[in-house]
Amino acid sequence: MNSVPAQAGHETGWRAQLRLQFAARDGRTFLPVRRHQGPLLVQRVFHPEGGPCHAYIVHPPGGIVGGDELQLDIDVEQGAHALLTTPAATKFYRSDSRFAHQLQALTLRQSTLEWLPQETIFYRGAHVASETRIDLDRQSRFIGWEIPCLGLPARGEAFEHGQLRLNLELWCEGVPLVIDRMRLDGEGDARLARWGLNGFEAVGTLLAYPADRAAVELARSVNSSEVELAVTLVDGVLICRAVAAQAEPVKTLFIELWRRLRPHLLGRPAALPRIWAT
Repeated sequence: MNSVPAQAGHETGWRAQLRLQFAARDGRTFLPVRRHQGPLLVQRVFHPEGGPCHAYIVHPPGGIVGGDELQLDIDVEQGAHALLTTPAATKFYRSDSRFAHQLQALTLRQSTLEWLPQETIFYRGAHVASETRIDLDRQSRFIGWEIPCLGLPARGEAFEHGQLRLNLELWCEGVPLVIDRMRLDGEGDARLARWGLNGFEAVGTLLAYPADRAAVELARSVNSSEVELAVTLVDGVLICRAVAAQAEPVKTLFIELWRRLRPHLLGRPAALPRIWAT
């Protein structure tokens, strides 16, 4: 995935790149390629369940501002199984109309990837262009989610101004299966209108491939009084969309969805990343 150039006329921010390549050897997944430039890295990997490799992506500055550019490239080679998460929520802070750019390219080749980042918080006044693209083949398996949170609902700080351009795409052998684009202006009508987000501040999307009707029934068996959830199956992709007043109930619901779907889709019981308990 090519990096997005910084907009002309604004100050230069952080430039960070991280490339990870996971490979299988003797039934276990390792991380033979780990290259980073700037403040984006993986400190170490874990094998809490034997074969699969768990890795935590760390952004040491703790927040992203206008002018910053982050690029993440993940390659999961044949036979490998990687689980990726983050130690905390990703935070995009307000900026004076400068955009922060984030590009995340996830590539699977006859392999398995679980993409389970914690929520992303967009502070009031943030300007963000973010793209996550998953490319896989029909022999690969994927479960992943993204959970955008608008503003700081618990503090009563709504996303009343700022702009978001959020893309989430899943491609199989060059064919687009899911293309999801959110364009949100904090001063526009979409955040509060019934035809838009209807006042919900947290919006989550969970994708799983390949899925079947049994996976749909498993997902629909999960309930939460704080979250509105819709589940569909399109072109072999399980799509779960959730909205709530805050991000925490969405994350809790998605973790429960993952716990139930993982044995069915990946043939393994759920093994929660230890970082979630800290």
